[in-house]
Amino acid sequence: MKSRYYSEHIESIAFSDHKMVFLSGPRQSGKTTLSKILLKKRKLGSYHNWDDISFRRIWTKDPKQIVPAQTKNVPLVILDEIHKAKSWKRSLKGIYDTLEYPVDLLVTGSARLNVYKKGGDSLLGRYYHFRLHPFSLAELTHKKTPTPDETLSLLFDEKPSSQKTNKEILQHLFEYGAFPDPYLAQDKRKAKLWRQDRIERVIREDLRDLSRIPELSQIEMLASLLPERIGSLLSINGLKEDLEVSYDTIKRWLQALDNLYYCFRIKPYSKSIKRSLKKEPKLYLWDHSEIEDKGSRFENLIASHLLKACHFWTDTGEGKFDLCYLRNKEKQEIDFLITKDNKPWLPLEVKSQSTTPAPTWKKLFPQLACKRGIQIVSKENIWKSTFVEDKEILIASASEVLSCFV
Repeated sequence: MKSRYYSEHIESIAFSDHKMVFLSGPRQSGKTTLSKILLKKRKLGSYHNWDDISFRRIWTKDPKQIVPAQTKNVPLVILDEIHKAKSWKRSLKGIYDTLEYPVDLLVTGSARLNVYKKGGDSLLGRYYHFRLHPFSLAELTHKKTPTPDETLSLLFDEKPSSQKTNKEILQHLFEYGAFPDPYLAQDKRKAKLWRQDRIERVIREDLRDLSRIPELSQIEMLASLLPERIGSLLSINGLKEDLEVSYDTIKRWLQALDNLYYCFRIKPYSKSIKRSLKKEPKLYLWDHSEIEDKGSRFENLIASHLLKACHFWTDTGEGKFDLCYLRNKEKQEIDFLITKDNKPWLPLEVKSQSTTPAPTWKKLFPQLACKRGIQIVSKENIWKSTFVEDKEILIASASEVLSCFV
């Protein structure tokens, strides 16, 4: 089994100091597989899943029973979906704080593990949190994950060599999605069945178990409306009228879907955080293959790749990277802006075919402190640079640009 992109970082960042690892990400993105790869490499430890009734009984009776006896080497204990247990963080804290010898603990969850906590059971300082994404073009072609500086160098100084495999892989990602099962199967019927099953499990099982929200049928209707709103400003008022519920109810449902890695939202960039929070976000799905419109699906695929890089660089200590969009009062917009430590780092505009700079570059790019930007096009064999004042815009094919990220 091929190792995933976080493997060596989990070992070098967290387990080198015997800190706990929280590995979260969408359902069926590969968390269990990655965990078992690490366990196989360690050759010592155990795997426990909350869905296993016998394990639930042990945990409910005395969580400390999972700690193996002391040995010469450090064991790895994996707790899969343990966030479904009541007071799971308090129990973990009790285990970790009373360990008399090194034991590495890895906790996985298909929900945002950092949001399901109460004030009295914080594990601050005891763990590192890593967010696992599905496949991306770079992960499927690279042996090494690039740092942010290496990504910029690949894009603006070196130009990656055009490879037929990049184009084929990106086309398969576009068609089947990035999740391991449908991508590896590359069968349209199986992919459709997988999508139906995933949506049902996220809403009917995960949402029910973790949020206690009762209106599951209405949330399924909400989820069915979201693919039509990809890339545009998300109007909660519009959704509340469609579903005939209150503004606060839609807001609560969307947050629940966010927490379960069904969708994600990006905010507009503003030097004023308060002003940014008041503006409408743009919404994307973790599984872009649900989207029928090809233009929206392509934009979502780009967003997913960029978010994966932002999460990876942040989680591995390269800085605080966020994905935003740029929009002014005249409604001129650049699709994406990656910020580093809350400062503009790399703006990116997505176009289907156009290889001339979008008009918004002239209006918005000069206002940013960063000197480089990218216009990503779906058209193949494009790689050229142009300038707005002293700022460089790389206009290039998605199959080449995305290979330089994570």
